[in-house]
Amino acid sequence: MRIVSADTGGAVLDENYEPIGLITTAAVLVEKPYKTATMSIVKYADPFNYDLSGREAIKDEVFLAIKLAKKVKPDVIHLDSSLGGIELRKLDDPTIDALRISDRGKAIWHELSKDLQPLAKRFWEDTGIEILAIGKDSVAVRIAEIYAGIYSAKWAIEYARKEGSIRIGLPRYMRVEIHESRIYGESLDPGEGGLYGEIESNNERIGWELYPNPVAKTFMVLEVWKE
Repeated sequence: MRIVSADTGGAVLDENYEPIGLITTAAVLVEKPYKTATMSIVKYADPFNYDLSGREAIKDEVFLAIKLAKKVKPDVIHLDSSLGGIELRKLDDPTIDALRISDRGKAIWHELSKDLQPLAKRFWEDTGIEILAIGKDSVAVRIAEIYAGIYSAKWAIEYARKEGSIRIGLPRYMRVEIHESRIYGESLDPGEGGLYGEIESNNERIGWELYPNPVAKTFMVLEVWKE
């Protein structure tokens, strides 16, 4: 099975280690043995002007996943939305009302489905590829999350080159290593079977430090500065 997935992660943190806004949406192609991505693409948001309700992230993930899927023709698309694996093209108002999610979640999906449900239906009619709201049960979604963290580290490096320094939070249970010409990231969850990712990046004359977020257990903080 060839899976395209997308997830949003990485956040600029304030002085109290709280998120200001999210940085990165990554879409990945994942194939057997399902440990890393065969291909990845990225979209950067403006973390200093970001809608943390989830609306912006979901829309970015759908559009970026479809963009990659049009190129690589996967068997299925997995989204980081835990709705029981329902097909996005079937997510009409009565179906949303029947979901076992919060009233706030239903309100968000009622709003988003006006655009995303017909988009998913047209995409399925054109390609036969389903878009499933499967969430973190999907290994491909988790790999996309790891790549979002890796690309967030790359964003932080580029930001620090211009502004001097930056502090970001990585997605849960992951770490990164910044080398001279690449960024490596991996899961810290021993139950995930060694999921990892890597991208090219020019990291010369950059200093960095990685440590646990003191107010958010299971999340690591990455500080980057220009040397």
